[in-house]
Amino acid sequence: MASVSTYLNFERNTEEAFNFYKSVFGGEFFGQGIMRFSDIPPQEGMPPTADEDLNLVMHVELKILGVHSIMGTDAPESMGFKVQRGNNVHINLQPDTRTETRALFDKLSAGGTVTMELQDMFWGDYYGSCVDKFGVQWMFNCNEKK
Repeated sequence: MASVSTYLNFERNTEEAFNFYKSVFGGEFFGQGIMRFSDIPPQEGMPPTADEDLNLVMHVELKILGVHSIMGTDAPESMGFKVQRGNNVHINLQPDTRTETRALFDKLSAGGTVTMELQDMFWGDYYGSCVDKFGVQWMFNCNEKK
């Protein structure tokens, strides 16, 4: 089922932030709980994760108010990220189909910047990201298989 969530990037304190949000909203972390960078399988052409980053949060999700999810990740500089207030929030779209995902991606990225082209990812989904012409950051994650 299609959904929209808010994706938050932190320098190195995602776990602390999400434990705080959990204390505010209640509930448990969704799915596998906290996924770490150490859980990422080696990727061809990609350098290994720095030792000091292995225990950082790769992904976490918490349902809030019953209908919305906040998700988050640590975004270490060793991986090319530079988190600043204002660039640490994305609107995450999870369309039902790859066709819808591609159509929304193409429309939202027109006149903006593609930050990651849509592609199949190691977690099994079709993923990409862009910044629209107004500076809003969008993420797309579709779990429809080819």
